[in-house]
Amino acid sequence: MTDPDWLSDDEMRLFRAFLSSTSGITSRLDAQLKASSGIALDDYEVLVMLSEAPDQRVRMSDLSDMLLHSRSRLSQRIDRLVGRGYVEREKCDDDARGTWAVLTSEGIAALRAAAPHHVAHVRSHMFDHIDPCDIAMLMTAFEKLAAGVRD
Repeated sequence: MTDPDWLSDDEMRLFRAFLSSTSGITSRLDAQLKASSGIALDDYEVLVMLSEAPDQRVRMSDLSDMLLHSRSRLSQRIDRLVGRGYVEREKCDDDARGTWAVLTSEGIAALRAAAPHHVAHVRSHMFDHIDPCDIAMLMTAFEKLAAGVRD
């Protein structure tokens, strides 16, 4: 076995900053979203994806891919949202094995009520700490990382 390609000091510093910032921001956003709306960040993410989709519906298999979650993990999340009346499951007409996740009017209302507080928290935990001229560079870097995870 050959020696690993060890991280340089700057690479290690960047990696550690990435881990602590993403973990910290995610934890705070989740806690604040639960406190202000009763919705977990993971569930909010599903509601947003559905709200942005044509007819506010996405096939479960596609939603699983979009969120980078296993089908069983997504199914548990959808179960919670169905239980709250925010999402419905519908069978796909063209594929007996397929199921749609569909945003309900209650889900839209919950999302609209939660969004202003959530956006304010995203701004305070993330964008208030970033120079606006760094946004394009960070967006490019994180989009590359996201694409690498999807491959």
